[in-house]
Amino acid sequence: MLSFTLGQLAGLLGCELVGDPEIAITGISTIERAGPGEIAFLANLKYAPKIKSTRASAIFAAEPLKNTSAATLLSANPYYDFARALALFYQPPKPPLGIHPTACIAVTAILGPNPSIGAYAVIGGNAVLGADAVLHPHAVVYEGCAIGDEFTAHSHVSVREYTRIGNRVTLHNGVVVGGDGFGFAKANDGRQYKIVQSGITVIEDDVEIQTLTSVDRASLGETRVKRGAKIDSLVQIGHACVVGENNIICAQTGLAGSTVLEENVIMAGQTGSSGHLTIHKNAIVWAQAGVGHDVPEDGIVSGSPAFDSRDWLRASAAYARLPEMLRTIRALERRVAELEKKGSA
Repeated sequence: MLSFTLGQLAGLLGCELVGDPEIAITGISTIERAGPGEIAFLANLKYAPKIKSTRASAIFAAEPLKNTSAATLLSANPYYDFARALALFYQPPKPPLGIHPTACIAVTAILGPNPSIGAYAVIGGNAVLGADAVLHPHAVVYEGCAIGDEFTAHSHVSVREYTRIGNRVTLHNGVVVGGDGFGFAKANDGRQYKIVQSGITVIEDDVEIQTLTSVDRASLGETRVKRGAKIDSLVQIGHACVVGENNIICAQTGLAGSTVLEENVIMAGQTGSSGHLTIHKNAIVWAQAGVGHDVPEDGIVSGSPAFDSRDWLRASAAYARLPEMLRTIRALERRVAELEKKGSA
């Protein structure tokens, strides 16, 4: 079991310690569940009352804490330092260094130093992987791919032909990068004719894509996911889309072809775009919104079709009152009809 003293943790994370530096920390948990020897975090002050009953030995917080015997690791960003501490305690398993005897690697493939290639992994002809590549069992890299250093592909990942991937990219189970975009042309006889998807998919540095997500290749040109983007599970990135730097795209989101997201965009869960539009930098698309037009810089939209969130909140409040409003309108209509009837008598 890994263990650090609070003094060691404070030094590693650059935090100021209020408390005993010799306290041993063996794990991390929530304020509610943490016990002796564990550290918790307080990122939102609305949870501050819970520290009175916590059994944690220490807490990450932005200021010294009262009403608790727990030590405090003072942090300008408690949630971020909690995440960094968690990485110290949990090291995910990976295949041992070397190439498993059941792996199938083309003779023309090039692997950098220190590969970890698991059972039944496949690497196609002329593929290039950088240093410290990790392919878990049954991961597949097609021919002609160019992949940078510290690449991790979990089981059942498929990286299709000629895909370009940067450094420190992680693909979780079942991710498909570079699968065919959805393109068909209707022939004169009504049959659908497949449009060859001749473009490529590019994944830049420090991207993480979680389980069962698909990033399609383009029919022409490229589909690109830019540096630092984080994509959740069950997301569909259509052909020729651009996902901007440091984007957050949450689960069950779908981007139709040629959607462009600029930097720092957040797409919440179950959102979608109709394609051939731009969501400008720092915009937020709230959950279950359907975007059918450009979203301005710093814009926040909700609803389907999506529009300004402030207007959407007012509209939602009014929507709940529609039955009452309808009854009022009908009563007024009856009253007007009665007055008109009396006036004509």
